Amino acid sequence: MLRSRLLAPRPGPGLAHRGFCQFRLPGTVRPARFETSLVPMNEVAERLAFFAIAVNMVAYLVREMHQTLPNAATHVTDWIGAAYVLTLLGAFLADAYLGRFRTIIVFSCIYSVGMVLLTLSASIDSLHPPKCTKKPCNPATTSQTAFLYCALALIALGTGGIKPCVSCFGADQFDISDEKEVVKKYAFFNWFFFAINMGALLGITLLVYIQVQFGWTWGFAIPTVAMFCSVLILAAGYPKYRYQEPTGSAFTRFFQVIVASLRNHYKGVEVGHGGDLYEVSTRESDIFGARKLAHTEQYRFLDKAAILRDIEGNRKNRWRLCTVTQVEEFKSFIRILPIWVSTIALSISFAQLSTFFLSQAARMDRKLGPHFEIPSGSVPVFSVINALILVPVYEKLIVPYLRSKTGHPRGITSLQRMGVGLFVSVFALLSAAFVEKMRRNHSNPSSLSVFWLFPQCFLIGTAEVFTYVGQLEFFYDESTDGTRSISSALFLSEIGIGSWLSTAIVKIIEAATGGDEKGWLRDDLNKSKLEYFYWILTGINGVNFLVYLLVACIFKGRNGGSVRDESAVELQGESLQNDDKRDM
Repeated sequence: MLRSRLLAPRPGPGLAHRGFCQFRLPGTVRPARFETSLVPMNEVAERLAFFAIAVNMVAYLVREMHQTLPNAATHVTDWIGAAYVLTLLGAFLADAYLGRFRTIIVFSCIYSVGMVLLTLSASIDSLHPPKCTKKPCNPATTSQTAFLYCALALIALGTGGIKPCVSCFGADQFDISDEKEVVKKYAFFNWFFFAINMGALLGITLLVYIQVQFGWTWGFAIPTVAMFCSVLILAAGYPKYRYQEPTGSAFTRFFQVIVASLRNHYKGVEVGHGGDLYEVSTRESDIFGARKLAHTEQYRFLDKAAILRDIEGNRKNRWRLCTVTQVEEFKSFIRILPIWVSTIALSISFAQLSTFFLSQAARMDRKLGPHFEIPSGSVPVFSVINALILVPVYEKLIVPYLRSKTGHPRGITSLQRMGVGLFVSVFALLSAAFVEKMRRNHSNPSSLSVFWLFPQCFLIGTAEVFTYVGQLEFFYDESTDGTRSISSALFLSEIGIGSWLSTAIVKIIEAATGGDEKGWLRDDLNKSKLEYFYWILTGINGVNFLVYLLVACIFKGRNGGSVRDESAVELQGESLQNDDKRDM
């Protein structure tokens, strides 16, 4: 009898049996190595394809589709923005209906179809204008542009479905009942970011080189094949994965809390001290596959949605009466919004890696020896290599040192880590402004070495390592079982919003300074005043850092503190559960 109980599948600690099942043999710890090695492979392939397109799409639009440089730059930032904002759609479908695994598979297939269309756009002569021998060049026709944009739209949609689910799905593979795996879960975010940059490295070096040397067709076809292979590899692990079942629409639950709290407020309902709040009587939450959440005092107005009183109709009508867990889920979502808003400005800086940084590189000396020239689209490699070096150093050397000093399991908190990245970003744009001024005032700008761009790219990479991984940790920690993917998408969407803000700033500067003829940003970068644009971004990042400091100082997490130690909380809960079982 005991043996049959041990061999049976059992729910993860604190999770509903129907929602999240883990399988363990008696006396063994289920390894997460197989699953967590397959999940990042999909992200490597996706990032390889995405960056191969992003860093060279400006050049493709200018050279092959005959667009002006400012228009090409804004179109690329708009596309990047759409890809990341669409993560909200992918996250909604994952949390509410499909689950993370199905969402990744479905949108990876959509992504692959978009890559096929993009390859066809580059390879079939009728789908792009003829090569231009003298200016003015004939622009692409409406049908040619529409075909290309359709391909890019499918790729953006595919990115929107994959990105918010992969990191959460990978973290779901770790067994929180095992102390070693709990620690590895947070190390996973560092190595996941490492995988992202590995894909980016291949995309902006090997594939950009192939695009330059062998043509756009080969440059787009190779990541297409890689994307198809990644879908097959990810699907191969299907029997081994742990799954978080869909919990229904979180946005619907949010609106129910708002409606119920407003309804009760206008009926004169007052909030007590938590004793008269409604929660289901069972051990499980009535949110499918989600754990119960303890009541908190913050945002007490929303507690009115869960006040027990004489109401008409059934208590299961959530538009009239919500549970404490449902209210706390909405509170957790509200808490992260100020942090989200106060880190958006950094994404404006990231947008320059695939636009104006590359335009600078195209007008500088990129020779590396007598027989090799660095493709301009490969210049972001300075940022990527920095990340590939800094992540292992940070995880293996810096974290243990900081842990010994601070006692925090991750060395420093997620909020502190994000603050370091925001601070570094100010100096990244400062460096970019100085270098561009020097380049433009040089007697022969084309003779200036491209390695002068190393400081700004290096600092952007450093800012990304600290802020991006800090955001992964923070949004995962502060989310609930029913909002994991949505919270991940929320911080990813700020990359898209940052790209759109970059486009808006470019358009405003063009309109305010005289347009392409006399403005700061012209088709001829040597006649532009790009450093003024970088000064503006430096000021924006500086103000944003100060705002973030204020928001981070007053932030209180789900446990009432400034930082939430997820691993300690989960281990403590699991320990109590094990003690209860032993007592039985």
